[in-house]
Amino acid sequence: MLPTSPALRFRLLAVVVAAMLPVAAFADQAAPTVEIDANVLADKIHGGLVGQLLGNLNGLAHEMKYIDEPGRVEQYVPGLPEGARTDDDTDLEWVYVVAIERGELLLPPGQIAALWKAHLNDRIWCANLYARQLIDLGFEPPLTGQPLVNPWSDFNLSGQFVCESFGLMSPGMPQTAGRIGLHYTHVAIDGEPAQTTQLFTAMIATAFFTDRLEEILEAGVAAVDRQSEIYKIVADVRRWHREEPDDWRATRAAIKEAYSRHGGAMRDRNGYELNTASTVAAILYGQGDFAETLRLAFNFGWDADNNAATAGSILGVIRGRRWFDEQGWTIRDRYQNTSRPGLPDDETISRFAGRLTELADRVIRQQGGEAVERDGRKFYRIRTERPAPVEPITPPGEAIAALKTRLEPQIDAGLAPGASAEWQARAAYLAICLDRAGALAEKDPAAWSRAMESLEQYPGLLKVLRDSPTPAAKTLVARLNAAQAGLKDR
Repeated sequence: MLPTSPALRFRLLAVVVAAMLPVAAFADQAAPTVEIDANVLADKIHGGLVGQLLGNLNGLAHEMKYIDEPGRVEQYVPGLPEGARTDDDTDLEWVYVVAIERGELLLPPGQIAALWKAHLNDRIWCANLYARQLIDLGFEPPLTGQPLVNPWSDFNLSGQFVCESFGLMSPGMPQTAGRIGLHYTHVAIDGEPAQTTQLFTAMIATAFFTDRLEEILEAGVAAVDRQSEIYKIVADVRRWHREEPDDWRATRAAIKEAYSRHGGAMRDRNGYELNTASTVAAILYGQGDFAETLRLAFNFGWDADNNAATAGSILGVIRGRRWFDEQGWTIRDRYQNTSRPGLPDDETISRFAGRLTELADRVIRQQGGEAVERDGRKFYRIRTERPAPVEPITPPGEAIAALKTRLEPQIDAGLAPGASAEWQARAAYLAICLDRAGALAEKDPAAWSRAMESLEQYPGLLKVLRDSPTPAAKTLVARLNAAQAGLKDR
C-alpha cells in the first residue's frame, strides 16, 4: 500500500521521514468495488495520453499569446502528423514513469534528485528550473518545492501540468491519484498549486467510470480543501457558466477581472488562478466535445497549452484511443525524445501508454484490487475511493514557522568550522531565505564571508534568482544584494 503522512508538506527531512512512514490502504470501505475489462482500461489510459499530447503540442502555438483579450481560434482539427515529442507538459512525467517501472511507486527523494540531474537539464522553466538549481546546491524534494526557498512554488501551475500521468495510473482511485501526484509535483510546488494536483488527478481518475462532466468536476471539487482558493475558483467558474451558458467570452472576462492581479505579468500568466479557471471553463463550455474543448482552452489563453493538455487528458480517458482512431485525425505513433538525454530514443505514444498501463496494474493491486480472468478475458476489480482531500491547506504562517524550525540547524552546521563548500553555500542561501544574513554576518564575519563566497560558486542559482520576476524573488534578491554589499563594506 502507499505510504501516508499526516502532514505531507512538512516532509523536509525526506529520506529519514520516508523510511519511517506507516503504510495504509486508501480504498474507501463505503465505496463499491468495480470491474473493468483490461482492454477497455488500456484503451482509456491510451486515450488520456493522446488527449494530453494533442492539447499540449497543438496548444503550443497559443501559449502565452492571449492575455488581455481571448484568442480567436475559429477552427481546430486535432492532429499529430509528425507524432509527439518531448515537452515539459509530458516529459517530466515520462522521466518519472520510466524510473517507476524499474523501482518504487514513490521514488525516494534522493533518487528523484538524481533523475533531475541526469535528465532534466534543458527545456524546463519557472518553478521547475528553480528547483533544478536548488538540487545542484544539494537540496532534495520536497524542500525544492517550498515557497521559502523556491520563489515560484506558491503559484506556479506545475502542480497541474505534471500531474496527469498519476491520474491515468490510478483509475477509480482519486485519493491514491492525489497522493502519487503530490509526491512528484511537490518537487517544485506547494500550497494552492498542490490543490490543483488533487483537483485534476481526481477528475482523471473519476473519468474512467463516468462520462458525466458534472460528476467528474464534483469529484475534483471534493478532492480539494474547502478553505483553499482553488475551491473558490472552481465555484466561481461554475457560477459564471450557469449565468452565461452560451457566452464563454463573458466567463473569460469574469475570470480576468477576478483573478488577473498582477497586470498580466508572468505572475498572472504562469499562476494557478487564471489557468485553473480556464481549464475548468473550457471543460464546461466544451460540453464533452473533444475538439471544441481544446479550441476553447486555446482561446481562454494564458498558459493555454497546459490547460488544453489537462482538459484533453480528462476527455481522452472518457473517449479512449479507439475513438481517436475513428475520427480520422492523423496521429503518428511516435514520441520523439528531443530533450531528455539518457531516456529512450525510440519511444512511441503506444509504448508510453503501455508503461502507464503496467503501472496502473501495480497501483490497482497495491490498493487491494485484483486481476481476474473470465471466458478468456482479463478484467480488473478495483477497490474504488471516494474523492477527498489528501493534503489540506496549511496557513502560510504555520508552514513558514515549521520550516524555519527544521532549517535553522542546517544553517548553523553550514557555518561551523570544517563544513564543506556545498554546506557553506547552502547555509548562506538558507540564511538569506530566512532573513538571518545580517545577524549571522555580525556574529561571525569570517564564517559568513566564507559561506557567501561558496554561494557565489553556484552562478546558475543566482542567475535564476535574479531573473525571476516573482514578488518573493524580488525580496530574496534585495536580501542577497544587501548581504553582498555588507561584505564589500567590511
